[in-house]
Amino acid sequence: MQITAQQIATFLEGKVDGNPDEVVSQLSKIEEGTHGSLSFLSNPKYEHYIYDTDASIVIVNDNLVLQKPVKTTLIRVKNSYTAFTEVLKLYNSLRLERSGRDENIFVHDTAIIGEGGYIGGFSYIDKQVKIGKNVKIYPRVYIGENVTIGDDTTLFPGVTIYYDCVIGKNVIIHSGTVIGSDGFGFAPKEDGTYDKIPQIGNVVIEDNVEVGANTVIDRATLGSTVIHEGAKLDNLIQIAHNVEIGKNTVVAAQTGISGSTKVGEHVVLGGQVGVVGHITIANGSQVQAQSGINKSIKDANKKWGGSPSTPYSSQLRSQVLYSKLPELEKRIAELEKQLKNK
Repeated sequence: MQITAQQIATFLEGKVDGNPDEVVSQLSKIEEGTHGSLSFLSNPKYEHYIYDTDASIVIVNDNLVLQKPVKTTLIRVKNSYTAFTEVLKLYNSLRLERSGRDENIFVHDTAIIGEGGYIGGFSYIDKQVKIGKNVKIYPRVYIGENVTIGDDTTLFPGVTIYYDCVIGKNVIIHSGTVIGSDGFGFAPKEDGTYDKIPQIGNVVIEDNVEVGANTVIDRATLGSTVIHEGAKLDNLIQIAHNVEIGKNTVVAAQTGISGSTKVGEHVVLGGQVGVVGHITIANGSQVQAQSGINKSIKDANKKWGGSPSTPYSSQLRSQVLYSKLPELEKRIAELEKQLKNK
């Protein structure tokens, strides 16, 4: 796709400083700009790149004062960072645009599929499935019996959605993710073996949620595992049965949340955080990467770190003490030696 500086400026409600007919067909970092690419400058510490970049067009803040001439065409906007984000969204939507149905797909006669959208090759849509408008289903997606999917949702290649699950509107689920697999439910028997407990609930993912690649969200034993509106889940996350994730909560990669835990709204869980089951995490909590949460967090809007987790300020003090342990050990050894010599 080729687009001119004037077209970009019109889209961003900005002004062209240079050649309005300059054409670009790709995006780049300003320091890696080449002829035909579009870039942006937001952070003042990168300003020196604008005088040497080969990018054909650069989006800048409208208050930028140049220290010397540039060879690139500028588009001046109020906020170059947010403006470039809008360009990225447009570029991505055009690149991912798909429509129609590929060959070699299976759609059960009882499935209801809304207008628009896309179904990729080797996808399987089971009976009683209900799919909204403009849903994109990429190749090799499996959608089980009685699943409901809302409008404008995207399922990337290899997504698996088990029976009875509910996916909301404008949801994005990335490749390899499994929604609705059995929860980890086993009852110990007298002979030392385990009896599998049927997991007959489902998973409910509300509107505007994004789930990263190779994440697993288990179905509930009874009721629902729920991911509330606006939550963002990274790659490689394990969400166990009957977990509830609050609105606009963010969970980073390799985090594991055990069964029946309730995570509040606007919570941030860093990478590799481990959470035990049957606890609650208060709204606005922020948990440092690799922390272990072994009991409920009841105070809202606090920071936590360590394993087991403690208030973040205490964790920082502990880290300072840990770094001094070798020195303290040496001093203690010297004192013991002095006492023996007396």
